[in-house]
Amino acid sequence: MDRVTVQVAVCGPADCSPQEERWAREVGRLLAGRGAVVVCGGQGGVMAAVAAGARAAGGTVVGLLPAADRAGACPDLTVVIPTGLGQARNVLIVNSADAVIVVGGSWGTLSEVAHAMRRGGVPVVALGGWRVLDRDGREPPGVRHAATPAEAVRLAFPPDADSGTDDAFRDAADC
Repeated sequence: MDRVTVQVAVCGPADCSPQEERWAREVGRLLAGRGAVVVCGGQGGVMAAVAAGARAAGGTVVGLLPAADRAGACPDLTVVIPTGLGQARNVLIVNSADAVIVVGGSWGTLSEVAHAMRRGGVPVVALGGWRVLDRDGREPPGVRHAATPAEAVRLAFPPDADSGTDDAFRDAADC
């Protein structure tokens, strides 16, 4: 397998604001335009919006559901994977990704940020949502913050990521 399609996890709350929904839809559209496979939790809110944006742009969207069946899957998924793992599926979502984009925030979303940061080696980009502080009140290094969907996608895709391989993401951790 010389060339592997880039997979980008997009995480966010099922109960999101209208702004977060617009952002997620645009992130999905932009990722599909870059040829990335979108990986998400496969349900409502940010997950449904990113799936709709990517699917409308001709992209592929994989949803990893918390339940052991397909009930509750959003309609724009290309591939539905019922995990039966509940919130533990968050680890699978971020471990499946070459980069993680977080839109908005909830407790489940915060867990996905934490798992992605503990994993290391992948860009993690936040568009709105949580800002984590260390014990001294400073933001720890690692999570990049974006102001727009286009900036979030740009920060997730290093300049050489257009090659379509995940090698560009392995080299991107220090961008």
